[in-house]
Amino acid sequence: MRILIIEDELPMVRSLTRGLEAEGYSVDVATDGEQGLASALSMTYDAIILDLMLPKLNGHAVTESLRSSGSRVPVLMLTAKQGEFDQTEALDTGADDYLSKPFSYPVLLARLRALIRRGGAPRGAVLVQGDLRLDTKEHRCWRSDEEVSLTPREMSLLTYLMHRPAEAVSKAELLDHVWDQASERDPNVVEVYVGYLRRKLDRPGHPSHIETVRSFGYRLSASQETAVAAAVTAVSPPDSGGQ
Repeated sequence: MRILIIEDELPMVRSLTRGLEAEGYSVDVATDGEQGLASALSMTYDAIILDLMLPKLNGHAVTESLRSSGSRVPVLMLTAKQGEFDQTEALDTGADDYLSKPFSYPVLLARLRALIRRGGAPRGAVLVQGDLRLDTKEHRCWRSDEEVSLTPREMSLLTYLMHRPAEAVSKAELLDHVWDQASERDPNVVEVYVGYLRRKLDRPGHPSHIETVRSFGYRLSASQETAVAAAVTAVSPPDSGGQ
């Protein structure tokens, strides 16, 4: 999932960026309202963390402009201000949720996950595609009953593909959602990480879980052993033998 942080307090930016990237999110940053609005209108994000008090354009103006443009991207407003009036104004101008500083980081993560679930297609804790099972909350993956260890980047890439089952996804789209703007933008990096995933997920003599769509990108396979309709479920992962 790709998150935009619009915040001018650099220690806060660094802390949020480190925490979110550790959770597997890709993060872009804007340090004033005008820059943040421009990024939000030109790129696709799964959620925005937006400070209220910003240079050039405050948080209320940013959310009003976003909603006027037709954008429904979930917005979590952050502010040091207190009081019912400020919370009401934040929600009335288009924010989806509101969090006062200082805040608990686990609470921010929980609210962010809730906003992302409500903001798009239903997204449960566990994604299932054929014999693959991915717990997006616990950051764990299984192939049949075997747990597979994935890096945060591999987890993000597989999560995005599993949200688009049997659909061709371009390399450019994967770069936009799995890698932040400051990262390497060469499409070859997508090929490299797809290669990593295939080595961990595929079995010799069986079709790859991730198909190559020539001159375009990739598709999570639903053929042969993975020919089961994609599902989003909140059930627990399979028993891994007591480990």
